Amino acid sequence: MKILAIYYTQSGQLADIVHSFLSPLNQAEIEYVQFKPKVDFPFPWTDRVFYETMPETVAEIPVELEELSFQHKEYDLIIFGYQPWFLSPSLPATSLLKNNEFKNLLKNTPVITVIGARNMWLNAQESVKKLIKDAGGNLIGNVPLIDKHPNALSAVSIVHWMMTGKKTRKYGVFPLPGVSDEDIKGACKFGEILNQSIKENALDTFQSKIVLAGGVNINTNILFIESKAKKIFRIWTGIIKRKEQQGKRSFWVRFFRIYLLFALFVVSPILLIFYNLLIFPFKTKSIKKEKEYFYNTELKN
Repeated sequence: MKILAIYYTQSGQLADIVHSFLSPLNQAEIEYVQFKPKVDFPFPWTDRVFYETMPETVAEIPVELEELSFQHKEYDLIIFGYQPWFLSPSLPATSLLKNNEFKNLLKNTPVITVIGARNMWLNAQESVKKLIKDAGGNLIGNVPLIDKHPNALSAVSIVHWMMTGKKTRKYGVFPLPGVSDEDIKGACKFGEILNQSIKENALDTFQSKIVLAGGVNINTNILFIESKAKKIFRIWTGIIKRKEQQGKRSFWVRFFRIYLLFALFVVSPILLIFYNLLIFPFKTKSIKKEKEYFYNTELKN
């Protein structure tokens, strides 16, 4: 079996995840490709570039990639590793999925997405599902690995890592940022499921086995935040893109930065208290149904 494992990474975390996931597949021919934009994003990030990246990321406006090179013209399986930015696929990920050369590879090919995220990947995966479907690919599985610490703590930790390049405990108190080393190493257990599915010629059962193995866990609070926040990001994107035509983009991006920090550390905790007290107890069935949708790979009509 010829497998293409393709991903973009700044810190190297996603490379570790993809390699760990595929480590049990010792009988397959695996081609690892790390793609990059022609003008790459900095790591560590600068504050300005990070927030300036938001509008194009949410609007899914592709950037130019470095020349792609593949050993084969078609593959039996594609592993697509990506990370979400601003509740959307990262800009490099979107750019690859809109690249004509890569879209030709996706056509009529089974695809498994492997995600390395802080904790929010639902909206990003919806976009990825659509782009894969539009290219004629067949999404058969999704393996999301996340930072399992509480939302506010992981937010502080990830900003520390992104802005300093140091995967250390901020002030020696906050948790280590990113997906834990234990979970990265543990990704191989999902690779073992894939290996067995390949041996049984039953790739169509891969996702159901991943779910049964606990490979997809959706926090109810995160589900609630994602259901609201992406709409707000789209509103901000529209405002910034309109103001850009008036030469006022930088001002509104700075305004967005202030809003985002306030929403994350002040508004969200308050909303979650009300949600858990007044809404969640009366919507358990609908929440369960929504989670079940995200466990699978189908796209909503």
